[in-house]
Amino acid sequence: MSEIVYVRGDATVPSVKGAKVIAHVCNDIGGWGKGFVLALSRRWPQPEAAYRAWHRERARNDFGLGAVQLVQVGPHVWVANMIGQRGIRTGSKGVPVRYEAIDAALDRLAGPVSELGASVHMPRIGCGLAGGKWSRVEPLIEERLVRRGIAVTVYDHEG
Repeated sequence: MSEIVYVRGDATVPSVKGAKVIAHVCNDIGGWGKGFVLALSRRWPQPEAAYRAWHRERARNDFGLGAVQLVQVGPHVWVANMIGQRGIRTGSKGVPVRYEAIDAALDRLAGPVSELGASVHMPRIGCGLAGGKWSRVEPLIEERLVRRGIAVTVYDHEG
């Protein structure tokens, strides 16, 4: 069985051949403006525009914890906006990360990724501003993606 590959670098520029999906975690309140999303927005306008429209029209779609939105940004590149955090602030209910939502989103992502024959590239999702612990997120990625034969690369940003 394969395993997660860890590299130093920028998850927005995966250097492998073939179809690629860049997966990241979004919040459930329509906020886009801090963390990894800034790197995405510097490269492509589509993921942010699609996320904002998805949130704006949420009464008529599946926007919510555990949902996934795939946005094509290049001939062989997609961005997966995964709703995996409740709000944006740590408060009385703890940190924003919702592991069960990340698990559901990864499960939903596996089908389209397999159909595309894509590899998945990501930062340590849910562990930045969302406040999650990698020791809880890593097994979800292994279970939902790696076990299904999907190649996953996790990027630790330099700097």
